[in-house]
Amino acid sequence: MGQWEESLTRVSWWPDLLPAPVCLSFVMVNSVAMEGDGCSICSEAEAELKEISRKLNCSREVQGSSQCEGEQRFPFSAPVLLQHYPLYRASDANCSGDDAAPPEEKSVPFKEKYDVLSREASQKLLWWLQPRLVLSGHTHSACQVLHPGGAPEVSVPSFSWRNRNNPSFIMGSLTSREFALSKCYLPLEDRVLATYGAAGGFLAILTLMHFERLPSSFLLGWKLCRRHTRR
Repeated sequence: MGQWEESLTRVSWWPDLLPAPVCLSFVMVNSVAMEGDGCSICSEAEAELKEISRKLNCSREVQGSSQCEGEQRFPFSAPVLLQHYPLYRASDANCSGDDAAPPEEKSVPFKEKYDVLSREASQKLLWWLQPRLVLSGHTHSACQVLHPGGAPEVSVPSFSWRNRNNPSFIMGSLTSREFALSKCYLPLEDRVLATYGAAGGFLAILTLMHFERLPSSFLLGWKLCRRHTRR
C-alpha cells in the first residue's frame, strides 16, 4: 500500500511523468434499433453506425489515403461494443460457469430479435465495427462466446436477486490493446434470507426472555445462565 501511495504522490507532483493519454473507443448500440425493419429509428441507427465504421476505418489506415483525405484521425483502438441484446447465437448450450443458465434451459433455442439479435444484424455489427470485445446482457445468465473474426462476447448475468440466486457484476481494466475482466458475486439470496431469519428469531427469543414470556423451562435456564454470568 505504501508503494502505491508513493506512486500517486510522485505523479501528482510531477505532471511530466504522466503517461501519454490513451484513446479508448466504446460504441453503445440500441438493440431495439437493430430490428432491420426499415423503421425511422432503425434507419438512423444504421446511418450513424456506418459513419462510425468509416471513421474507424480511416483511423486504421495509414496517412495519405485518398478515401480519408481531410478526415480527422484519432489514435486507433479497436472499439468495445456495448449493447443490451447479445449477438446472435443458437442457444446457451456451450455456456459454462456458476452463473450460466440452468441445464434445463441451455439447450432451448433462442429466438432472433427476441432473445438475441438477428443473424443479419449481428453480422453487420461485426463487419462495421470489428470490435475487440462485446459486452451484452438480457438473458440474465452468463456466457462467453467467440464470434467469427475472433471477437469475444461476454454476456453479463443479472445483477438482481429477482432473476437469479447468485447475481454478479463485472469489473474491467482496459488499455488501447488489451483488456482484463473480473467477475464479482453478491451473496446467495437464500443464505442472506437464512441469516436474516436466524437473526430475527434470536432477537425475538431474547425479547421474550427479557419480558419472561417464554415457558417456565426456558425462563429457568435463562435465569441460571444469568446467575452464572454474574458470578
